[in-house]
Amino acid sequence: MRVKVFLAGAGGAIGTRLVPLLLDAGYDVFGTTRSKERAGALEAAGAEPIVVDVFDAPALARAMVGVRPRIVIHQLTDLPRRLDPSCFAEAMVRNTRIRSEGTRNLVAAAIAAGARQLIAQSIAWAYAPGNEPHAEDDPLDLHAEGTRAVTVEGVVALERLAFGSPPLSGIVLRYGRLYGPGTGKDEPTHPAPLHVDAAASAALLATGYARSGIFNIAETNEYVSTDRARRELGWVPEFRLTSGVLSRRQVAAFPARH
Repeated sequence: MRVKVFLAGAGGAIGTRLVPLLLDAGYDVFGTTRSKERAGALEAAGAEPIVVDVFDAPALARAMVGVRPRIVIHQLTDLPRRLDPSCFAEAMVRNTRIRSEGTRNLVAAAIAAGARQLIAQSIAWAYAPGNEPHAEDDPLDLHAEGTRAVTVEGVVALERLAFGSPPLSGIVLRYGRLYGPGTGKDEPTHPAPLHVDAAASAALLATGYARSGIFNIAETNEYVSTDRARRELGWVPEFRLTSGVLSRRQVAAFPARH
């Protein structure tokens, strides 16, 4: 029987690149969006669209129980279109709500539906000041101030829920700064950059990881180390949908193939 994946945020920048990877790996993909217009695009791509708001906990639970997925992938964000800097302060508050309340609703629905694995999107620039490059065991910046404090608050809430919600096995992907299709940026412009296709491939590879874990996901940089993701997931930052394919070893790791 094919493995079902519930992809929350399937219409977002990473979600739209992840859908074809999941389908190619043999998964049945059920993707959420708040937009009826995007639902049509998801269906055309081969996913089963589900129009639902993560903040509507009863509707989300009904939708997920109806699917009964083995794997839930959390790619929800609430960022301004094309990452307009003038909207960032307000967006940080909305993003924190998604990472806290939204993740709590998603986790509750996943447990009710009998899911076994949660893969959640976090960020790689929330570490406390210290020696660089930062490894995944380094502390987060719990003493941050201003808008950064709002961001870190959301990250902490999301990661605690991902790892503290048995029987779910939690994997957290700490993504670098995204660029590429759908992100509003064609080229890397920040420390710890990450192409959106490589971000999607990390989520796919995480579906074949049998344990809980945190992984920095970014191109080679001086701020964070990505050694763990390369070593344990087999992830490579050079992956692109138009030019790369996964290795036989990577594809064989996916539960959908067994």
